[in-house]
Amino acid sequence: QVQLEESGGGLVQPGGSLRLSCAASGNISSPNFMDWYRQTPGKERKMIASLSSGGRIILDDSVKGRFTISREPENKAYLQMNNLKTEDTAIYYCTIRALGSTNLYWGQGTQVTVSS
Repeated sequence: QVQLEESGGGLVQPGGSLRLSCAASGNISSPNFMDWYRQTPGKERKMIASLSSGGRIILDDSVKGRFTISREPENKAYLQMNNLKTEDTAIYYCTIRALGSTNLYWGQGTQVTVSS
């Protein structure tokens, strides 16, 4: 059983910053990928950032230059979000998946609202 817990969401003004945290626990194989997705009403979840345990980073064009993904040992990941825009408003989800596995584990999500 794998569990993920996100934290750090909230309300922020445009141009502000937030840092999301994610902690994964349970039977997790390595190497693995910890990713961040987001979802807005009426749209599918979209991956915006991915970081492998080996350090490979993928960022969606919509967040490049503003968001940074990082991780620590013991399967903890972070999403630093700077210069937030109203269009970043969404529910943000953390996931973890082992290399070569089709099992994708999701956190419960954390709401980020960017509004003046």
